[in-house]
Amino acid sequence: MTKYSKQTRFLVAIDCVIFGFDGENLKLLLIHRGMEPEKDKWSLMGGFVQPDESTDDAAARILKQLTGLEGVYMEQLRAFGNPKRDPIERVISLVYSALIDIHKYKEQLSNDYQPEWFLLKDMPDLIFDHQQMVNEALKNLRYKAALHPVLFELLPERFTLPQLQALYTGVYDAEFDKRNFSRKVLSTGLLIRQKEKDKENSKKGAFYYILDKSQYKDKFQSFLNFVPNPDNFLF
Repeated sequence: MTKYSKQTRFLVAIDCVIFGFDGENLKLLLIHRGMEPEKDKWSLMGGFVQPDESTDDAAARILKQLTGLEGVYMEQLRAFGNPKRDPIERVISLVYSALIDIHKYKEQLSNDYQPEWFLLKDMPDLIFDHQQMVNEALKNLRYKAALHPVLFELLPERFTLPQLQALYTGVYDAEFDKRNFSRKVLSTGLLIRQKEKDKENSKKGAFYYILDKSQYKDKFQSFLNFVPNPDNFLF
């Protein structure tokens, strides 16, 4: 027997929710859909899984196709399988979330899909169930960031504590007390202070920090309960 008998075949797609941070704001990367139905409308970056690749390989290929990135943080979230989610034929979509540094990779963006970064609050209407996918990805990111230092994946190599706080503010859409935030972050032992200061954003200046990558994986639990009650920030 070479195939399961009496079974219907259908397509498996990948849709990537790509978050980026520009030093001040959390943003989402969207494209103009290149095919019918809903051609030229705003969409997540996606594509179909090919017969010779795993779903993770397909997600990596699709991300590289748009951004030129390899080896960035990606996570499979869940499957979207409503039988009527695509009007053409039955398509099950696996959603992946990716975190990238906007400044580092902005020159590698492909122009084929007219990609554009949007603030979450300014996001346009999306095709199909892509808005629900974004909501799920943001919910997952908020849970993850409350427990682990995953948001460092969005930062440049050198960053300041005000930048880090701005990132958390953007993710949770909530203000954090500056003194308590700095104390909690520094208590993790994951940051190494540099001698240089960023003096562009204030007269006094803020010290640059880098992530101690040798401690990053070993102390991945350091942020446990960093943001209490993440349920309060969910949709």
